[in-house]
Amino acid sequence: MPVRSHACLPALLGTTAFLLAGVASAAQVNVTVTLRHLAPANSVSFAATHLGFHNGTFDAFNNGQVATAPIISVAEAGNGNAWRQAFSMTQPSATVGTIAGQLRPGDVRSSTFLVDTATNPFFTFASMVIPSNDFFIGNDSPTQYRLFDDAGNLLITSISQTASQIWDAGSEAFDTAAAAFIVGSVGANRTPQNGVVGFNFSELSGFNGLVTGAGYTFQNALLADTGIYQIEFATTPIPIPAPIGLLAAGLVAMGVVARRRAGTAGAR
Repeated sequence: MPVRSHACLPALLGTTAFLLAGVASAAQVNVTVTLRHLAPANSVSFAATHLGFHNGTFDAFNNGQVATAPIISVAEAGNGNAWRQAFSMTQPSATVGTIAGQLRPGDVRSSTFLVDTATNPFFTFASMVIPSNDFFIGNDSPTQYRLFDDAGNLLITSISQTASQIWDAGSEAFDTAAAAFIVGSVGANRTPQNGVVGFNFSELSGFNGLVTGAGYTFQNALLADTGIYQIEFATTPIPIPAPIGLLAAGLVAMGVVARRRAGTAGAR
């Protein structure tokens, strides 16, 4: 019998390791994403932020190229419906979501997402800049922001955006009477621009003196290096389910007992 206990020891320890590894193999963590409005008071605000954790394959837009429907749904409408749909179609296993609500001067918003760091180590985001006809912020390259290394460790804790990183989708001509977030404007009166995506924040001065949907009078006040927006990341591990933890502890205890019996038998 002692010999059998000794023989069972590797199996018990192996089973324990398998159970614990099975829980951890998914490499799942809760990621809390916090958005901070950094632009000067009475300057730009932001529509809802659309985001995704992914494998690096979803490319929302490209600098110097014609904007497609997904990014236009962010840059013009702000709702990002087509953006999220395209994201999920490109990679069904991606974690795609939205932090709803406008981010206005002084605002801070956050939300938590369940992320598999092994399969979705990259992060992509997009948000309409308001007021505007078709301005937005977001990353051009899908692999620009790698959040997690192969071991699931967080590589970056924040992403900051300056005024020089504001994109113009080139899809709608500048027109204060058709811009979003301006009192009295009618978005349906848009005029196609037929341009390409490129950086542009100086055009925002065309809204100076106009009343925004939030009630403040707009004043651009942005320089190229003015901070406007920040994303922060914090992670918390997914706890091992209690039944599995208790089972693993029991198997470890059995392994200890088996080892002691095997040692006693050997001494005899």
